[in-house]
Amino acid sequence: MQWAQIPRLLPKNNHFLHTHMKRIFTIAGVLAFSMLVYTCTVSKNTSAGKTSPYPSRTFDPTPSAAYLTPEESLKTFNLPPGYHLEVVASEPMIKEPVAIAWDGNAKMYVAEMLTYMLDADATNERLNVSRIMLLEDTDNDGKMDKSSVFIDSLLLPRMILCVNHELLVNETNTITINSYRDTDGDGKADVKRTVFEKEGYTVSDANMEHQRSGLDWNLDNYIYLTYDPVRFRYRNGMLKADSIAGGAGGQWGVTHDNYGRLFFSSAGGESPMVRSQINPIYGPLDMPDQFSNEFQEVWPIIATPDVQGGLPRLRADTTLNHFTGACGQSIYRGNSLPADLVGDYLVCEPVGRMIRRAKVLNLKGKTVIQNAYYRQEFIASTDMNFRPVNSYTGPDGNLYIVDMHRGIIQQGNWTQPGSFLRNAIDSIGLAKNTGHGRIYRLVYDGYKDGPKPQMLNEPASKLVTYLDHNNGWWRDNAQKQLIVLGDKSVVPALKQIVSGEQATLAEKPSHLARLHALWTLEGLDAIDKDILMTALKDENAQVRRAAVRISEMFVTNNDPQILARLADMKNDASHDVQLQLLLSLYNTKSAKAEAIAQDLQVKNAGNDIFVAAKSAMDRSSNIKTYGNRLAYMPEDIRKTILSGSATFSSLCVTCHGPNGKGIAVAGTADLAAPPLAGASKRLGGDKNNLIKIILHGLSGPIDGKTYPSVMPSLGANSDEWVASVVNYVRYEFGNVNMRRRPNDTSTPFVTPAEVKSLRESHASRNQPWTLDELEK
Repeated sequence: MQWAQIPRLLPKNNHFLHTHMKRIFTIAGVLAFSMLVYTCTVSKNTSAGKTSPYPSRTFDPTPSAAYLTPEESLKTFNLPPGYHLEVVASEPMIKEPVAIAWDGNAKMYVAEMLTYMLDADATNERLNVSRIMLLEDTDNDGKMDKSSVFIDSLLLPRMILCVNHELLVNETNTITINSYRDTDGDGKADVKRTVFEKEGYTVSDANMEHQRSGLDWNLDNYIYLTYDPVRFRYRNGMLKADSIAGGAGGQWGVTHDNYGRLFFSSAGGESPMVRSQINPIYGPLDMPDQFSNEFQEVWPIIATPDVQGGLPRLRADTTLNHFTGACGQSIYRGNSLPADLVGDYLVCEPVGRMIRRAKVLNLKGKTVIQNAYYRQEFIASTDMNFRPVNSYTGPDGNLYIVDMHRGIIQQGNWTQPGSFLRNAIDSIGLAKNTGHGRIYRLVYDGYKDGPKPQMLNEPASKLVTYLDHNNGWWRDNAQKQLIVLGDKSVVPALKQIVSGEQATLAEKPSHLARLHALWTLEGLDAIDKDILMTALKDENAQVRRAAVRISEMFVTNNDPQILARLADMKNDASHDVQLQLLLSLYNTKSAKAEAIAQDLQVKNAGNDIFVAAKSAMDRSSNIKTYGNRLAYMPEDIRKTILSGSATFSSLCVTCHGPNGKGIAVAGTADLAAPPLAGASKRLGGDKNNLIKIILHGLSGPIDGKTYPSVMPSLGANSDEWVASVVNYVRYEFGNVNMRRRPNDTSTPFVTPAEVKSLRESHASRNQPWTLDELEK
């Protein structure tokens, strides 16, 4: 292919990108060879008579935004040999799907955001007309053939989780979680109850992308989500909150592997994996080398001009060059796809119309991911409306993909008139495609559907047998159901399994069965010292690691027998076990535990994950005691600063970093947004400038430097919310305190009334401020 032969992406009478593309193509001579290799359809590993393990390689430089039927869309995918996509459900049965969940009988619930970006101006986005669909496959052929509206009149549902016969649901702009149940079998919820709410919760409603997602019932029996610094435990039909001082991190999607390691991603930080080194309860931790710069490069098979980052995020052929919308990640844990996929990390990139497959490596306790293919993606499409936003291992052991299938994927704060992205949307006509959606499943040659689960109809004794199932979905849901039922008649069998006995299983338990049995005992409050000592001596390192974590309840009580056993494990052959020992013992009040933790630090002083874990735990402790710094403040000021701190920790850290020093765009040394630390003179100066920035946003260079992320308007929030964020930023990074200078006539902190006044004074403004305007 020669560069001169590449046709325009847009019609001749459309000038968008035309001027920019001229500039880009001037470097074609430099990139010609690499681009020819990139667009080649033959893998470098292909040889005569052999089948390449790589996906087939095609490239469409002039894609159309035209709507494709599900059948037509299936023809646009590049997949590795042997893999095939099947349509499980599509429009009109479902529309705008964002998340799915199965109950114990494999009925599928689909969360739909029906008002998400109906046009580039986000018109009517906050209407309560979204819904959750209930889908069933009545003939077990893998395709949904029965549907009903389970819940309607919702505001953009974000999180769903099946618990026994109920569905837990969280909507946008609230932390409240409600439970819904269908008691008469008509497929529609008729009973609603609230299982969690928090009085005084501050809604971060300016941008729906910057809110929580998840509700992932992890192996440890806690339910995790993103953004908000909390996790939940399901007790007696209610969700009990447990604070995570440093926050969980992440943005859209949270998942776990066979051993309970959590995986988050951050689209705002352009990072495909974050906060996956240690459980966030111990502190926030990312390692600088958890993936390489090369891993950040993405390889779409379609021109992708509709990027929020503009030209810096495009190659010469107008393809996305870097992760920018990573979300909906999962670890494949099924039994129907090839065994070499088990344990791999899969992360969606809806802007690139692709899904990355990564190998997960454990390097002396540190988690590292690597692309499974060389400059190619596991799943990629030339359908411009393919927008994968979530992935799951299903009850049948296959991989499920939620495709929102739409033209616009970015939220309205990034599609403002005049922006690079808005020009692309308008020029290509991306706003035309709404109201569609698909759910695919990835299958492999020769797959045949087997029996569906019936866990909701089975006794606890039968559920125990599924703890050794070779599909992680079955193990997880059996454990969850056993805990929800609370039937302790199975405790003896569970203890036998932890001890390595066959008990009621078909054969002697695998290490995964022992692991799930151990955590099921924990969830049933049936852990005793004897069974814990057995698990601490298990031959499998992951069982021992879990036992160390569970032992924390005994360490808190300074149990001498458990502490003696933990001391013996300082030289365990597994770095994972040693790291968990450090995590579990570091912040205890036991002198014996502190001594063990100190020995582990000395022993592993040359291992960067141990050093970093200690720092993360120290940061977490500092966060817990942060309120002491505000003891001298008046109560009303202290309250607003703490409220702003919580907002900053869950929202602003995405771009500015937890310490205000900024976050590097993953794979580069460039910061996503200007650092706040070190800017005390500006942040501690005219408080009205900071109010204006939050109300209307900020664009343009900062001290001569341009950043990839634009500060969006957060003016949709309340005056109280704006005041709290301004006060926290001024206090934390502007070094503002209650002392006034002689000529001060007002408090150095902001009141809601001051925000209201400025809001009214600039009510007609619809553009972000620039620094020149504010400081002239």
